[in-house]
Amino acid sequence: MKMLTALEALEKVHSKYKIFIHTAAAAPQALIEALMLRAPELKNVKIYQLHTEGTAPYADEKWAESFEVNALFIGSNVRKAVQDGRGSYIPIFLSEAPNLFRKNYIDLDVALISVSPPDKHGFCSLGVSVDTTLAAVENAEIVIAQINRFMPRTHGDGTIHISRIHFAVEKDEALPEIEQAKIGEIEQRIGEYAASIIEDGSTLQMGIGAIPNAVLSCLVNHRNLGIHSEMISDGVLNLLENDVINGSEKTKHTGKVVASFAMGTKKLYDFIDDNPAVLLLDAAYVNNPWIIAQNPRVTAINSAIEIDLTGQVCADSIGTLMYSGVGGQMDFIRAAASSYCGKPIIALPSLTRKGESRISCNLKLGAGVVTTRADVHFVITEYGIANLYGKNLKERAKALILLADPVHRERLAREAHEWRNIY
Repeated sequence: MKMLTALEALEKVHSKYKIFIHTAAAAPQALIEALMLRAPELKNVKIYQLHTEGTAPYADEKWAESFEVNALFIGSNVRKAVQDGRGSYIPIFLSEAPNLFRKNYIDLDVALISVSPPDKHGFCSLGVSVDTTLAAVENAEIVIAQINRFMPRTHGDGTIHISRIHFAVEKDEALPEIEQAKIGEIEQRIGEYAASIIEDGSTLQMGIGAIPNAVLSCLVNHRNLGIHSEMISDGVLNLLENDVINGSEKTKHTGKVVASFAMGTKKLYDFIDDNPAVLLLDAAYVNNPWIIAQNPRVTAINSAIEIDLTGQVCADSIGTLMYSGVGGQMDFIRAAASSYCGKPIIALPSLTRKGESRISCNLKLGAGVVTTRADVHFVITEYGIANLYGKNLKERAKALILLADPVHRERLAREAHEWRNIY
């Protein structure tokens, strides 16, 4: 491992290179800044990434000839680039994303990562994000690391020896913090409904945001819950500290919290630092439905942009406009359905911010189906719970219309009768 300045290290990048950038809060900001200093002399550099926190200046329109963003999941900092056609989206289940690198579908020239300082044995930690980053490190010809004392040292798959790092840059930077989303009345009601069907001893998967936080806040009287989730955030901390989440009934990694990355506030980062009760593992393992389903009562809570009256779930686009990504939704929906007493749940507000119904007779033109109608079981809005499993199309339509905002129910019933002949 050769120590360089950031600019010296990024001189190893050349035009037409393929670069991977570390995920979420682990995105190495000092290396990104140095990369941008090289931007005027670079052409056709392909950037590969999942969601990253912080800025993504390489996605700016003025650098369209220098960089092309290839997002495995579309975060807010690259969304405009993808929607404008200066970048693009790679549709893929998160469980399969590491195989893009391990099976050499994408051969990386450079991986830009952020790590903890090496210990006395020369081992660094990928910290808060293992996900697909470990596979990228294994695949890349050149690994450039930002060594950051603020990066937690985490247990699991994220340990790499300095011999695997070609060039290192020392720069200490506090990790980006994502404050917990405020829980409104609608989210609270959704949380209460979801909590009402979560059994003691369940293994939970959920993401970040107001609805997951609301669900978690309603679980304080539950017992022996576990976590096996692609990500964790601050919402789990109170339940861990009060022994509501203890993983005692999990089959895989009993007593441990399992995730592939963590994203939240400093309180979360401090909690996972050198904590053997938290394992951050490779996404190919964490999101493997067969692995997940070995736990009992897997309860997977995912959201949606839109759902039609047959149960088709769109979660990655607004019509033809790409918005986010497939992520791990199908990995966990399938796993929950296969788990003993598992519950796959789609939870969403009944209305968009503009007052449009999220429950529609037909998905918008061009909208992508992330979760098929055959995979959907429970759907929850602030108006209640519908279990679509085993229901025919007419029964599904009736159940989903009752979850829509009352303002839209009559119209939905009329459209279902006229367009689908199912109501």
